[in-house]
Amino acid sequence: MALFGIFHEGSGLGNQLFRYVATRTLAEDKGLEFGMVAPENFKGSSFMALDMGEAFPGTYTVGAGGAVIPISSMASFAEKKIIENGVDIRGYDPEINFVQDNTVIDGEFQDERYFIHRINDIRHWVQTPYLPMPSYTCILAFRGGEYTQFPELYLPKEYWEQAIELMKQENPNMKFIAVTDDIPAARAMLPDFVKVYHDISMDWRMIRNAGYLILSNSSFCLLPALMNTHSKRTIAPRYWARHTIGGPWATAQNYYPDFEYI
Repeated sequence: MALFGIFHEGSGLGNQLFRYVATRTLAEDKGLEFGMVAPENFKGSSFMALDMGEAFPGTYTVGAGGAVIPISSMASFAEKKIIENGVDIRGYDPEINFVQDNTVIDGEFQDERYFIHRINDIRHWVQTPYLPMPSYTCILAFRGGEYTQFPELYLPKEYWEQAIELMKQENPNMKFIAVTDDIPAARAMLPDFVKVYHDISMDWRMIRNAGYLILSNSSFCLLPALMNTHSKRTIAPRYWARHTIGGPWATAQNYYPDFEYI
């Protein structure tokens, strides 16, 4: 048998990729096969050819929000949520180390302790065509969309301005490109000299290969940033999903030591 992760229909590409690499990492660590429940839900298939491993031997149903619910005799493991004052502050759940063969695992798995020790393997598992980027280019991973409706999530203009100024200290001639899910919001928020672009394949590949990065509090940008072997500086928002209101961290799993937080 194998260890199986889940591609929930309602999850974005970033969340799905964390589930994939955590599942495959755990299987590799334990010397087991791996597979994914509902591989047809993967949202990066247009530009990523992931090895989906073993076929899931059971069936599944779909619940609220596109949550995939496996129907199987397998054991199951769910990453523990920690809610404090209404805020999800979850991090690494060490109980995952006790998972055995023939188990379906479900969770966000964004804490780097789930996978970072196999980051070189991940660069082979999650491949896209190389996109050469000029060394003086900084990519801004701007998140708009539904974030614009939640003040605690939507990063303020001051964050972007401060991060851009820090990058200009590296090189006064730095060129800035914003990749985004929301071109109108990005153009309204960012200075005129920041070019705005959107194509999911190119967005992901630019983050993966750029020499400088300014991230939003979105899981979409995290894995390509962590996989990036070219970046000289990566800036991200302190407190993650609570940057705008000054904390607490939400979620604590989204603190990565290689990033610089402001």
